[in-house]
Amino acid sequence: MKRKSDSETATSSSTGGGSESLGAEFDVFLNFRRPDTRLNFTDHLYHSLDGAGIRVFLDDEDIRKGEKIEGELLHAINNSKFYVPIFSRDFASSAWCLRKLAHMVECSRRSTEKVILPIFFDVDPYDVKLRTGLYVDALKRHEERCGYDEVQRWKKALTEVASINGWDCKDTGQGKLIKLFTDEVSMRLGRGVRVLPDHLVGIDIHVQNVMLMLGKGTLDVRFIIIHGMGGIGKTTLAKVVFNRIASQFDGCSFLSDIPQFSQQNKIVKLQKRLLSDILKSKSIKVHDTDFGINMIRGRCRNKKVLIVLDNLDRRDQLGKLAEKCEWFGSGSRIIVTTRDIGIFKINNNNASMQVYHFYGMKKMDEHYAIQLFSRYAFESDAPPREYDKITREIVKITDRLPLSLVVIGSSLYCESEEVWDDVLAKLKKMPPKEVREVLKRFREGTCSQREY
Repeated sequence: MKRKSDSETATSSSTGGGSESLGAEFDVFLNFRRPDTRLNFTDHLYHSLDGAGIRVFLDDEDIRKGEKIEGELLHAINNSKFYVPIFSRDFASSAWCLRKLAHMVECSRRSTEKVILPIFFDVDPYDVKLRTGLYVDALKRHEERCGYDEVQRWKKALTEVASINGWDCKDTGQGKLIKLFTDEVSMRLGRGVRVLPDHLVGIDIHVQNVMLMLGKGTLDVRFIIIHGMGGIGKTTLAKVVFNRIASQFDGCSFLSDIPQFSQQNKIVKLQKRLLSDILKSKSIKVHDTDFGINMIRGRCRNKKVLIVLDNLDRRDQLGKLAEKCEWFGSGSRIIVTTRDIGIFKINNNNASMQVYHFYGMKKMDEHYAIQLFSRYAFESDAPPREYDKITREIVKITDRLPLSLVVIGSSLYCESEEVWDDVLAKLKKMPPKEVREVLKRFREGTCSQREY
């Protein structure tokens, strides 16, 4: 087997036995029939991906003892982000290749983070869809040895993967295709990199709920509106979801600081950033907002996109960036975070109700709030016994808002009891609204902890 992992230091490519440690998860898992492509296309593809800093697992053994995918190989498949089956004329003659393909399909069904990127080397998608005799005949020969049920499983996997828009070597030279493929994987890996807080506490249930609203695999265009008071964790939730699903889309864009750009009449800059992200071009020019609107709805209407509009505070901002479903291709998702749900004035009879899906962020449970505060104040999941009472008081005063807990916890790290008492006394004297304002300024670096 060949693999590229963080643990490799001396060389970027290595060959080893089954006992070698895998290290970190992989970016790409290559599935191919060795006699067909190992010494030509697959070798060039592997080194192209490897040279781009992409961690690749290349299963270099076509014939295995036993029938199960297990051990190191199972771990590699389960912990890869992209699955790349390379369909050659004799791919279906290998039970091992088919077995891996079926497992990849099962993994991708269970997780939106797993993406299959098929390459049709010297076959047509119709062959892989079993509409010609090429793969059908090979599968018939497998039935006697592997059994009817397993072969049916392989057939379903083949037809499902063949329906994915893949890469066809017949239409493009191998060198050009490999470069395009490497660029695409690099881009997909790079765009899901929103920076998250060091400690994520109590957010899993919110992520699960929003993921259900997104409706994996549905072809409609949806708007997910995440709403709630400031500091409650809307942006963090949007970032986690964005990072998790970005690789599923043709283009992605995460737009922050929308009110700031809007106040300065610089929405044009956001339109340009959105178009540059989705069209993967740095040469986009937007002359004015109307020009930008026309470009967005004209250039994005056939693309499946993921857009996050963070901290929207006026309806016209949506209208200039992502107003209507028909601006984007099937399966697109637009995630909006806002404090003011009132900007979406929709009655129950309005057809837009089917487009907008609302998710209200609620306050953290007390035990999660104490855990989050403790992570920053004590670098542990719970406060020391002598700090338990004051911790609970701070959590109560801050109304369990994640932003408040993070800012105050960080400021009190390694401070004396006198400082803790002083901060608590000042917090008690402040109205909740004033507390949030001071915390906001503290986070932006415009005040010090003495102002508490």
